[in-house]
Amino acid sequence: MTEQGKTAEKHSKPNHNFLTNLAFNIVIPTLILTKASGDDMLGPTLGVICALIFPLAFGVWDLRGSGKVNVFSILGVVSVLLTGGISLLKLPPEYIAIKEALIPGLIGIGVLLTLNTKYSLIRLIILNEEILDVARLKQLVAERGQQEMFDRSLNVANKIVAASFFLSSALNYGLARYIVTSPAGTPEYNEQLGTMTALSYPVIVLPSMVLLGAAIWYLFKHIKAATGQGLEDFMYQ
Repeated sequence: MTEQGKTAEKHSKPNHNFLTNLAFNIVIPTLILTKASGDDMLGPTLGVICALIFPLAFGVWDLRGSGKVNVFSILGVVSVLLTGGISLLKLPPEYIAIKEALIPGLIGIGVLLTLNTKYSLIRLIILNEEILDVARLKQLVAERGQQEMFDRSLNVANKIVAASFFLSSALNYGLARYIVTSPAGTPEYNEQLGTMTALSYPVIVLPSMVLLGAAIWYLFKHIKAATGQGLEDFMYQ
């Protein structure tokens, strides 16, 4: 394969995964819940089941395809199952708000609990030995006597990441409480669930991504200060 072909393949995979993710988790469920869950089509109960099959199938497929346990994929599958359970058991709509807040809230707590361990989220995402020459990075930090500053910057970055999940939890709860007000098992409930799903990206994901981006920028800046080199200098070619 030519260099051009390799580059095209490299860039097409992330785009394909993003579009598939968007279609299975947002677009298709939203269309089913808002357009096909009326009594003249699928009906409220079957509409919820059909809408949730797509993100559930994508989550299972992602788990199988990755070849390893992905905590976020597992939480995604659990979230879908909880939504289905709440809807099919016809629990009060406030349970949806609690469920929406629960998942990112638990992740945020997990980030804080693993703050000073090798399992901290920033270490797993950024300081990944499959991506970076972590041994050389740590050696430079030690040689320059910047270990304390480096550890402190890791803690701050992790706290910013935790804050992004807590923000997501609060926004999830507020959005669900505002939109989902009808009893489960009704076409109105399904339509509101679809509207909430469609709004989750612009209302919740974008503000959270801003905080996550701030955490990554902060860490990049302090890695350069601690080692005298940019993060790209530690990346495997």
